[in-house]
Amino acid sequence: MSNETPPLFGKTRFLEGLIDQFLDQISEGIILVEMGIKAYLSNDEDTDICLEKLNQIIEIKRRCSELRRTIVTMLYTEMLLPDARGDVLRLLGSLFELLDEMGDNYQELMIVQPRRMPEFGQDFADLTNMAIRSVQAVVVAARTFFRMPAAVRDHINEVRVFEDETDKLAWRIKRRIFAADLSFEQRTQLREAAAMIDALADKAENIGDSLSIFAIKRSL
Repeated sequence: MSNETPPLFGKTRFLEGLIDQFLDQISEGIILVEMGIKAYLSNDEDTDICLEKLNQIIEIKRRCSELRRTIVTMLYTEMLLPDARGDVLRLLGSLFELLDEMGDNYQELMIVQPRRMPEFGQDFADLTNMAIRSVQAVVVAARTFFRMPAAVRDHINEVRVFEDETDKLAWRIKRRIFAADLSFEQRTQLREAAAMIDALADKAENIGDSLSIFAIKRSL
């Protein structure tokens, strides 16, 4: 007999499918945020693609919200997962908050407009890429939690590595900002933009820390 932890949902395939759809939407939203930020930083005139990505992100958030409500209703009305229900709901809630924050930060970035100072464009592109890798890693860890909790640890470690690298990039950017010949307002705006992107990796790491505890509880 296999010692592998049995599937969390057993025969409840419909609920498992809803969870997969939710994670798919989160993953798609992350990709759209990444595409939107990169397009924004590389385009000095045409904002159509940036607005298109923003509208797509808003729609993804709406779908995720609906899926989450459906999952919550099923968990309680069908009396499913009494032992793991709280952990599952916390995980889904944290992932939705992360996507929501990413969408809000993207919108805020368009207002701050760091692309008006192109000498920092590549810095912000690199920072975005690393932060996104941390976020993507935590979504992979979440998928693994529902299938093979013993393997979650490997993905959590990736989250931490990418988060650490994001911190280093953010620190370097802030040093460059305050060494540049910029106004106080420009420095403040750029520093806040860097901090917003860096915070996404921090939030991913926090979710990963909670997820590692959930996985340990499942494996016992």
